Amino acid sequence: MYRSRDAEHTVLHQVIAEHLEPFLRAVAEAGDGAGLPRFVEREFRDFLLCGVYEAGVARFRCEGCGREHFLPFSCKGRAWCPSCGGRRMTERAAHLVDAVLPWVPVRQWVLTVPYRLRYQLAWNHGLTRAVLRVYTRALRDIYRRGARTRGIAGVQTGMVTALQRAGGALNINVHFHTLVLDGVFTESTGGALAFHPAPGPSDAEVAAALATIRQRVQRLLVRHGLEPGDDATGADRLADESPVLAGIVGASVQGRVALGPRAGARVRRLGDARDTTTVTSRGLRQAHLDGFDLHANVWVPAHDRAGVERLCRYILRPPFAQERLRLRSDGRIALELKRAWHDGTRELVFEPLEFLERLAAMTPRPETNLLICHGVLAPRARWRARLVVYGRVAPEPKALAPPLAAGPDGTGVKSSPRTWSWAALMHRAFGIDVLACAHCGGRLRLIATLHDPAVIRKILAHFALSHSGQSPGPAPPGSGAAAS
Repeated sequence: MYRSRDAEHTVLHQVIAEHLEPFLRAVAEAGDGAGLPRFVEREFRDFLLCGVYEAGVARFRCEGCGREHFLPFSCKGRAWCPSCGGRRMTERAAHLVDAVLPWVPVRQWVLTVPYRLRYQLAWNHGLTRAVLRVYTRALRDIYRRGARTRGIAGVQTGMVTALQRAGGALNINVHFHTLVLDGVFTESTGGALAFHPAPGPSDAEVAAALATIRQRVQRLLVRHGLEPGDDATGADRLADESPVLAGIVGASVQGRVALGPRAGARVRRLGDARDTTTVTSRGLRQAHLDGFDLHANVWVPAHDRAGVERLCRYILRPPFAQERLRLRSDGRIALELKRAWHDGTRELVFEPLEFLERLAAMTPRPETNLLICHGVLAPRARWRARLVVYGRVAPEPKALAPPLAAGPDGTGVKSSPRTWSWAALMHRAFGIDVLACAHCGGRLRLIATLHDPAVIRKILAHFALSHSGQSPGPAPPGSGAAAS
């Protein structure tokens, strides 16, 4: 049975609600009166309304027993809200599987860049896209060269890249997760497309690709005046626009604190400390060079569409889950790492203001695109319309078929990939039918959306609805279907 989340009692909501104003004051003091950019502050304030009943609700009524259910609105944040990030992850993964990625094998390539470059990429989206073009061109060259050695000419391939801005420690770590169609397409004289699978890349090919990427990125940085050479002097756009945020981002990249009495100190760690040297992974199909890292050992076969969708969700995942946060008795926030570090660290401990620093640093500009299609999957590619349906003769597995969503009249309607309803996404991700009444099994029908806090409070008080999100019981006789 589905129960609406209790947003106001989560660790994340409590910490932001209690410490946002002190954090903004500390930022203003550090910046000589200049606060955070408006979009960063708006991300915090919108989050405080996410899942809060008084900020707006959808009102449902069971057609069987007449009980009413209320679903609070979300903030639709795109930075670090776990709930909205989870919805966006599920929705975009469903769209990629159903409408973008053809039924061919898919390989994940992951590029990580040096610390000195992460700071620039965190704010300069134009530079980020330029580095991404260098990276994807190198991947495309791998597949084209491989096709030529097998005697295949006139080839094209496609890929989708998700830009991730944060690492597992909530530090700024801009890196690229790219799903590549693991092979090449050719076009016959009649216009039919044919797919030619590629053998897995060797360790030497991955290393050579990384060396090429590193060399081209270095040249790119020199042209932008961001690396020593040719008397180039680069401007710091972030520092020019918001000096205090520049300091916060720079500290986040280094795993340090920017504000308060611990400014410059490293984030506290908890775990089984061990004396160990830094170990650089040299796994299968992985290369590391001067801070750049390229990994290409995750592969999903063509017929495993559920596996492709899991991989899409992985590359689109939000920075952290609510379950990894814990409020300690001393008021600090503990973040459980997904896996222990090589030095034994299992948790990171933040002062409240340090924690909000991390959230501010990972907030992207509103206009930045974090999911990008390349090659024959690009929106205006000539082959795209034919390519995205390639191999879809076989029916989709039933588990992945878009479920019925409640239409305006309460009947079921098919959801298109770009208009997934909340109910359809919950069914797809968790197999839960949220439109089934928990009391009688009847169907829930949307009867109103409420936006006026006074009206919402009045209705909630009438039904004696607690913030647990449980059904308040049958509607009173003659009650209206919408609020005025």
